[in-house]
Amino acid sequence: MERNLQLKTHALSGLTNLKVHGRTTASRSPLTLFWTGSALEMNVTGSELWIEIEADYDLYEPWISVLVNAVPVSRQMLPAGRYWICVFRGMNPDVPKNIRIVKDVQPMSADPVCSLQIHAVKSDGEFLPVTDKPCKIEFIGDSITSGEGAIGASVEEDWIPMWFSAIHNYTAMTAEALNADYRVISQSGWGVLTSWDNNPHGNIPEGYGKVCGLLTGEKHKALGAHEENDFDAWQPDVVVVNLGTNDGGAFYSPAWKDEITGETHKQRLNEDGSFHPADLAAFEAAAVRFLHQLRQYNSRAQIIWAYGMLGLPMMPAIYRAVDAYIRESGDKKVTVFQLPNMTADTAGARSHPGVRAHRKTADELAEYIRGIIGGSAIS
Repeated sequence: MERNLQLKTHALSGLTNLKVHGRTTASRSPLTLFWTGSALEMNVTGSELWIEIEADYDLYEPWISVLVNAVPVSRQMLPAGRYWICVFRGMNPDVPKNIRIVKDVQPMSADPVCSLQIHAVKSDGEFLPVTDKPCKIEFIGDSITSGEGAIGASVEEDWIPMWFSAIHNYTAMTAEALNADYRVISQSGWGVLTSWDNNPHGNIPEGYGKVCGLLTGEKHKALGAHEENDFDAWQPDVVVVNLGTNDGGAFYSPAWKDEITGETHKQRLNEDGSFHPADLAAFEAAAVRFLHQLRQYNSRAQIIWAYGMLGLPMMPAIYRAVDAYIRESGDKKVTVFQLPNMTADTAGARSHPGVRAHRKTADELAEYIRGIIGGSAIS
């Protein structure tokens, strides 16, 4: 059958009925997707839809997943360059389709040119409004929250973007269960005080106030990663903090050394293998500071410190930090929630939680959030 489609190209800046998920700048010429789970969502009629992508990388290539009517239908690595990708074709032109183009991989702090942008869309259909959901959740975390290992066989050990997933991930699953819009702020290996290897610069709080403060390099600066985030434009009802795993790992890792200044940093163990009290106290103080920072930016949110998928060594310190913050601030909208531990049966790639571990966590976390904020807020 001869095809005679009237495909019309639209710059993103010229369409009002598109919804952007995830922290980004005000620019839509093009739209930059910085964080894992960031997405472009649209309701569109027509039989065919294309998106114009621009990707770049030096070390770690971007990946995307495509969801049609909330179901993942494709996933692909993006080669460097600017080009068109077909999202669907041959569908019933009269039926609206909900489409979400999702960035599957975290911002790569070690790759100063890694980027993903969307310039335009083209279709023979009409773009319809996308409504907001009744609840907003922000997830803050490390490799677990980035979905590292959520996809791939348990034997996989290569540290590559292929094994990251924003879809087979407790963040997306929890948001779906609660009918919530969500954002993710996460970076593999990072913590509240230090990264897993004791690097004091590998901490989430330091760049939290920026659009994507953990990215480095002139390119990311030009893209707006270091701009102040507009918190007033998107206020979450719930902030879930899943940090502490790498802070705990730092106690068992060698000291970090700054090759320029010679500065070293190490979270120490006592002779009996317990955590050094001074270094544990430093972690707790950093957690208290972060809670103050979160409340400063997220005035109405229920804050939940959720921890435990890869063990519980930092749980007592997290409880002490939350208690200390509550005493200092009088803020009662902060709680701690223990996440279900990964097992041998639920492990994914790279000794990280697999999709079944993420599903169990999402089920339990969603139920906990329901109990805190009430059904009316998420219906």
